Amino acid sequence: MDTSRDRTEQTAPHPVLRQVLIDLSIMVVLGVLLALMGPFGSFEMPLPVRLLYWVGLALVGYACYQPIGELVTRLGLRLDLPEWPLWIVACLLASVPVTLAVFFAGQLPGPFALPSFDRFARSYPYVLLVGSGVTVLFHQIEHRKAVPVNETPPPQSRPERQAEPVGAPGPRFLDRLPAHLGSDLLALEMEDHYVRAHTVLGSELILLRMRDAVGELEGIDGAQVHRSWWVARDAVEDVKRDGRNLRLVLPGGLEAPVSRARVVELKEAGWF
Repeated sequence: MDTSRDRTEQTAPHPVLRQVLIDLSIMVVLGVLLALMGPFGSFEMPLPVRLLYWVGLALVGYACYQPIGELVTRLGLRLDLPEWPLWIVACLLASVPVTLAVFFAGQLPGPFALPSFDRFARSYPYVLLVGSGVTVLFHQIEHRKAVPVNETPPPQSRPERQAEPVGAPGPRFLDRLPAHLGSDLLALEMEDHYVRAHTVLGSELILLRMRDAVGELEGIDGAQVHRSWWVARDAVEDVKRDGRNLRLVLPGGLEAPVSRARVVELKEAGWF
């Protein structure tokens, strides 16, 4: 029994928290560099004020723009809408508090006053351009990081959901599951750049895109019932109907929405 690996898994930070800490570190370093350079006339400020100005703006910008990716993903899935209009609206809204923060930071150390509408309207497009550009860049970096690298995972002894020929490799995705989750996979749920793997023993986030995860499930009888959900067929306990909307009831109180575009296909396949 590899106790050292178990201790490492227990003490490892949550992947989302780890990513936030990395992002915040990057923003602080960026703020310090800008404070040392003093662009846009800020070099006239004393160094402590410049540090407060640029590091503060970097952190405020991150706090306003960073949630956009997850918000757009979740809202798009819930409303079944394309993501690009939601990205535009989210960036437009997030740029409002950042523009105000730029004005207040420029008034350090005080007194503070709200900008006139004309000054706000002149500054807002520049904040929108820079802020949305950095946001999209961060999103694309995370998107590329979610692409799995070619690797050959070590063979592990795991019970399979269905019998396979002797010597045949099991579904590759099961090798990504932590040992404490077992291998009785119920469903996958997309969360931004991650998938949350649900098993009978619990759930865990895995850095992987949904389409790549589904591609590694060959050998398990299941289907991607929604853009954000893959479900194992024998995990379905019941079907809930709410008007035209369908939800698959899974063990442990999980409910997976069914895309309207998949209803006919799943019905013909005998899912409900």
